[in-house]
Amino acid sequence: MISTNDLTRVTGSTVVDNDGDKIGTAREVYVDDATGQPEWVTVNTGLFGTSESFIPLAQAQLSDSGLRVPYDKKMVKDAPRLGDSGHLTPQEEDELYRYYGISGEGRTDDLYLERDSATTDTTGTETTETTGTATTGTAGFDSDRGTVGHDTSGPTTDDAMTRSEERLTVGTERREAGRARLRKYVTTETQTVNVPVSHEEVRLEREPITDANIGNATAGPTISEEEHEVVLHEERPVVDVEAVPVERVRMETATVTETEAVSGQVREEHIEVEGDTDRDGLTRDRDDRV
Repeated sequence: MISTNDLTRVTGSTVVDNDGDKIGTAREVYVDDATGQPEWVTVNTGLFGTSESFIPLAQAQLSDSGLRVPYDKKMVKDAPRLGDSGHLTPQEEDELYRYYGISGEGRTDDLYLERDSATTDTTGTETTETTGTATTGTAGFDSDRGTVGHDTSGPTTDDAMTRSEERLTVGTERREAGRARLRKYVTTETQTVNVPVSHEEVRLEREPITDANIGNATAGPTISEEEHEVVLHEERPVVDVEAVPVERVRMETATVTETEAVSGQVREEHIEVEGDTDRDGLTRDRDDRV
C-alpha cells in the first residue's frame, strides 16, 4: 500500500500497466486532506506526454523499477480529463471511481495535491513544493531550449531521440586445431630376385690319331691303366643386405581459406509516435514506427 512516506518515490517514477508496458511518468499525487492517505496519482500520457490522466493508488505497487497499476495503458489514457486546480471535488472523485469500477461511497472530503518533486514554472525557474497546491510547468514546451515536448522518462535532455541498433562485428582468432608428426618405423618383407648362376660339367671329346697327335698318343706304355681328374666349379647365389638412402621427407604447413557462416542476435531500437489528436482535432490512435 502506498503511504505518505512513499510520495517522493512515486513522483517522477515510471508507471507501467498490468502487462508491464510503460504508461508514462508519475507527475502529481493527490492525498485525502482528512486522513493524509495518498489516493490518486497523475501520469503524463499522449503525444509527447502532454496529456495527464488520473490513476487510483489503492492497488498500485511501488518498486525500485517504478509504479505498477492494475489497469492497461488504453484504459488509463481514456480516463476522464479533470481540471489542474490541485484539488479533486467529491463529484470529480466519484466520476473517477465509476470509471475505474471502484466503490467510493461515503467519501465527501476534497482531495488536495501533495507534491514533493522539483517542478519547473512557466519562467523556467526550478521550485520545490511539499504540500498545498503545486505550480505546474508549461507542458510540451521548454522555454530555455525552444523545443516541443519534454522527456517523460527523466530530465529533458534534447529535442530529439537517438535511435540505436546493434550490429555484428565479425573477426577471426588463431587457435590450435590439432597436431601432426612424422614417425619412422621398420617393416620386413620378402623380396624375390632372379640371379643367373653357372656350373661346370664334364664332356668327352674324341679325336682320331693323326700325324699331329701321334707322338702324344704313343708316349706312354702301350697297354696300361690311368686316371685323369678334373675339378668342376659352379656358382651359387649369395644374399647380402645393405642400407641405402632413398629419399628425404619433411613437413610443411599450408594455409587454406574457406568461408563459414556465423550468426548472432542483435537488438534494434524503434521509435514510435502515439498521437491523441490529429490536425483536425479528431481523436485517433495511431503508431508511427521508425
